[in-house]
Amino acid sequence: MKLQRNHWSALLAVCLAAGAQSGWAQSNVTFYGLADVFVGSVKNPGGHAAVVEQGGGMSTSFWGLSGTENLGGGNSAFFVLESYFQPQNGSYGRFAGDSFFSRNAFVGLSTKYGQLRAGRITTPLYLATIQFNPLFNSYTFSPMIFHTFKGLGTEGVVGDSAWNNAVAYTSPIFAGFNAGLLYALGNTAGQNGAKKWSVNANFTRGPFAAAAIYQYVNFSVTAGDLGNALATVPGLRSQSTMQLDASYDLRVVKVFVQYMDIRNRSSGGDFHGDTAQIGATVPIDVGVLMASYAYTRSSGSGGNGEHRNTGALGYDYPLSKRTDLYTAIKLDHFSRQSTGVTYGAGMRTRF
Repeated sequence: MKLQRNHWSALLAVCLAAGAQSGWAQSNVTFYGLADVFVGSVKNPGGHAAVVEQGGGMSTSFWGLSGTENLGGGNSAFFVLESYFQPQNGSYGRFAGDSFFSRNAFVGLSTKYGQLRAGRITTPLYLATIQFNPLFNSYTFSPMIFHTFKGLGTEGVVGDSAWNNAVAYTSPIFAGFNAGLLYALGNTAGQNGAKKWSVNANFTRGPFAAAAIYQYVNFSVTAGDLGNALATVPGLRSQSTMQLDASYDLRVVKVFVQYMDIRNRSSGGDFHGDTAQIGATVPIDVGVLMASYAYTRSSGSGGNGEHRNTGALGYDYPLSKRTDLYTAIKLDHFSRQSTGVTYGAGMRTRF
């Protein structure tokens, strides 16, 4: 939504323009976001049920500012600043202690040879994880989100869904194919070996889409902290993640499949986890039925043979192009623990 569309945004645009003087004259600045509130019952594996009202039932709420400037010759400069927030209580961030612009905060340059960005950048692994599962980026209902970013025991990806101090290159699209590279530094004296890096490739042709991602990390948030990233795995040294994704839209049904292999090196022994997800969306009336199932099993000297299976079913009903209602239920079982059951309904609106 353009800044001129409400008084607050217009005021912000004036402030930005005043700070940057005439440099903003040829720029295009956009204010946008999403608010999502969910009411229901949440019970995690081995826990107790709680009746809640919380944000992020189907999508994590956020707002953002982005801007572009035409540099001529097909080149442009741009920036993105995006902040998560919790509409149920007005707090910023996804959780206590989260940074203000934790979704994205970067500047970039776009040319005919590709796009270069620097700052805090969302990882290709996160983008592929949400794109190729029917419940997208739901941290309440999506089985694949839980198995990837909210792992239990020895399972799950560490290092967050966006990286600080990062540089990214994305190639132009050629015949439906493009590739990218992301590298993040530890930014700590004496810790020059602290790094995160990722390579990815994407392909789209007609109703078919696919992605492949490899990610390596040897620190989570700050250099030297990986040893405590997984509570049940003291001495974690590094983690490598490989994910393969595909979807095919048959119009009457869209099918999603994902496979992920996470390999961990720790002082107590190496171990890995294999995850598979299959799901589908089916148009019903003007809405969409969403179904997904994910299974993970850990193995190796430090993996303890843990397994997790999670299934979810939901329905999304649009009230308009920007606003929708949804309802969903998720069953989540983890090794030797009582099954978690989460259900409820919510409303999401975009601006």
